[in-house]
Amino acid sequence: MTPLTRFAPALTALALLAATAVPASAPAAAKSGFDGAWSVLIVTEKGTCDRAYRYPIKIDNGTVGYAGDASFTVSGRVQPTGAVTVTVARGNQSANGSGRLSPTGGTGLWTASSGECSGTWTAERRSS
Repeated sequence: MTPLTRFAPALTALALLAATAVPASAPAAAKSGFDGAWSVLIVTEKGTCDRAYRYPIKIDNGTVGYAGDASFTVSGRVQPTGAVTVTVARGNQSANGSGRLSPTGGTGLWTASSGECSGTWTAERRSS
């Protein structure tokens, strides 16, 4: 198992379908009702990835990012409805996640791009 496979659940962060990129020339996004610090618990339900992880996530102007210092990237978007898509990547490996946030929490599913592992994620909002 590669080190990234161990991070596959995070590769969804909420983990979590492919991230929606915002072009650099796009105007600044309006503040999102989901902006702030979040804690995400990722659980493997299928495959040989580690059982569970907890990660700090930040949302800024609806853009999802990693708030820790590990060597992987988290990218994604939260729509005004709370629908969220995330991709986590390290090198040429990645995992995708999707789900829905409420003002205080959220749930969803994730899948490693290799298809080797998959599971669920839950999120809870932290005070800023």
